[in-house]
Amino acid sequence: MRTTTQNRKPQPNPPGDLTKALGSRLVGQPEAVEAVVPFVRMFQARLAPAGRPVGVFLLLGPTGTGKTRTVECLAEVLHGSEKHFLKVDCGEFQMEHEVAKLIGAPPGYLGHRETQPMITQAKLNALTTEHCELSIVLFDEVEKAAPSLARLLLGVLDKGTLRLGDNSSVNFERSLIFLTSNLGATEMMRELEPRFGFEAVADRAGQSETKGKLGKIGIGAVRRKFSPEFVNRIDRVVSYQPLDAAALELILDQQLANLQSLITERHGTRAFRLDLGQPARELLLRHGASRRYGARELRRTIQRLLLQPLAVMVSEGKVPPRSTVRIRPSACGEKLDLTVGPEPPYRAALLEFSRQMRKRRVPYELAPFDTDDSDAA
Repeated sequence: MRTTTQNRKPQPNPPGDLTKALGSRLVGQPEAVEAVVPFVRMFQARLAPAGRPVGVFLLLGPTGTGKTRTVECLAEVLHGSEKHFLKVDCGEFQMEHEVAKLIGAPPGYLGHRETQPMITQAKLNALTTEHCELSIVLFDEVEKAAPSLARLLLGVLDKGTLRLGDNSSVNFERSLIFLTSNLGATEMMRELEPRFGFEAVADRAGQSETKGKLGKIGIGAVRRKFSPEFVNRIDRVVSYQPLDAAALELILDQQLANLQSLITERHGTRAFRLDLGQPARELLLRHGASRRYGARELRRTIQRLLLQPLAVMVSEGKVPPRSTVRIRPSACGEKLDLTVGPEPPYRAALLEFSRQMRKRRVPYELAPFDTDDSDAA
C-alpha cells in the first residue's frame, strides 16, 4: 500500500473541463471516462448519496490497458498529482491472517501495539486537497486477496465505513473506490484474437458487438469469483479494450512529452531538446506494440531503445546545454542512433515541440526556465 504526493502545488481542473482533462490523459478508454466523471460531478454538486462511498468502480481487462492509469489520471486532474491516492496492493493479502494488517490487531491480541492499521482516517484525510475534498482509494488486483478481504470490504462498499482493530472507524463517504482485476482477461484476449492487429481496422458494428461480449465475459468471471452481495455493491463495471494503433501513437506522444518535461525539470538551464523524427517514432511503435502487455511494453521499449542510450550520452558529457539530440533509426533499422545535431534557437524549438504536442492532443506546457533566453549559452 502507498500514500504519496508531489511537492508541486496542485493545479485542479474546473468542473466543466473534467471530461476533457481526463480524456486527454487517459488514452483509448473513453468508456472509463464516461463512467467516472458523473460520480465526481455528483460530489462537486453536493448531491452524492449519504452513508456510502461517492462511487465504487470495478475495472476489468488485460494488463497494460490503463486500469491503474485511470486512477492516476483522475488523481492528477482533481489534486494536481498522479500519485495523490491511496493504493492497496491486494497481492500482499493472499493469506487469511495477512488481512489483519489492513485494520490492525484488536486489543488483547499479540502485537496489538506494534501493528498499526494500514488504512486510517488520518491517511484518508491526507488524500484531499484545498481544491477537492474527494479522496481516491485503489484496491489493486482485488482477485488475488484472500476471501476475508472481500468480506471486510462489504461494509466499506455499502455503508462507507471500515471498522479497525482498535474499534475506531474510517469513513469513506467522501471517497471514490476503485477495484482493479484481471478476471476474465484470458477469455477476453481469446475473443479479440481474430480482430487484433497493429494495422487491423474493424467496422463500427463489429467493435460495438465485441465490446458487449467483453463486458459479458468480465461480469461472468467476477460473478464466479465473488459473492452476489459483493458484486451488488459495485456501481459501475468497466471492461477495458486492448489498445489499438491510434491509442499507442498517442501514448507514445504522451511519454515523449513526459520525457522532455523530465529533462527540462531535472537539468534546468542545462536542459536539452529531443528531436524524434517520424521514422524513429514508427520504430518505437513497431517494437512496442504488444497484444499481451499493452502500453507497458511500449514504455519498456522507449526505455531500452531511447532512454538508456540517452543516459549514457548525458553521463559522459556528450550533450551540451541547450543543444538538440537528433534521434533516427540506425542502418539496420532495429535500433536508434542518437547524435547531437545542429541546433535551432532553443526557445523556438521548444515552442514548436509544444505546438506539436497540442496538435496531437497531448497536454504539455513549457517550464518557466524554458522561456528564459538570458543564459542560452
